[in-house]
Amino acid sequence: MSERSGHTARKRFGQHFLHDRGVIQRIIAAIHPQPGEPLVEIGPGRGALTRDLLRAVGTLDVIELDRDLIEPLRTSCTELGDLRIHQQDALRFDFCALMKNEARLRVIGNLPYNISTPLLFHLLQQAHCIRDMYFMLQNEVVERMAAAPGSRTYGRLSVMIQYRCAVTKLFHVGPGAFTPAPKVDSAVIRMVPHTSPPVVVADEKVFDQVVRAAFAQRRKTLRNGLKELLSDADIRALGIDPGTRAEQLSLQDFAALGNAVTQHQGN
Repeated sequence: MSERSGHTARKRFGQHFLHDRGVIQRIIAAIHPQPGEPLVEIGPGRGALTRDLLRAVGTLDVIELDRDLIEPLRTSCTELGDLRIHQQDALRFDFCALMKNEARLRVIGNLPYNISTPLLFHLLQQAHCIRDMYFMLQNEVVERMAAAPGSRTYGRLSVMIQYRCAVTKLFHVGPGAFTPAPKVDSAVIRMVPHTSPPVVVADEKVFDQVVRAAFAQRRKTLRNGLKELLSDADIRALGIDPGTRAEQLSLQDFAALGNAVTQHQGN
């Protein structure tokens, strides 16, 4: 996340640099960084948020893929603290490797729209190393992440994110806060990994398979979407109507369906 400078945003990196000082201050207030906390920023860009974070914590890890941004970033932060720059792709980065003394990480980022969903799933695989996450994302993605069952935006992303994290949409951000201005609205979201999952899942891979199959074609009922995995009788035995569509099911319902599939596969 960052402010105005000479670097031209690159489309292939999905760069939109944050320059609105009021928005930056709201993000810092929401994070409330404290000295010594293990903070990691994804995509620091030109460093506007980076500088505030570094001043607050003293030592900051940042992951930046665009090598042309690295030296200007390093130079602008020289007097502010210990900035540790990792010139790597965040989609392949081992976040858990940054943990020290068992202190879980606080992860922050203005995530490029073109990789936000795969990056979220990459982070969820390492959620046991993370205390909390604060991300600027496309507003539509934030709405999907925080959606409740029965809503128009509820889907696979909602279920898989909420299985791993408590999710809170913090505030909306308009296109004018960025350079160049994106064509969509953005929002800031807080994600706090659960210390223990809110539902019992016997096999997470099977759980993901069931959720994926149920939402593969939104107009399909469970009877059709899960026909390769469970029979009508199997679904009914869980107290779920096979004629229901996936968007009507709770996290608990999906856990029950996944556990039923796991049980069948074990027999």
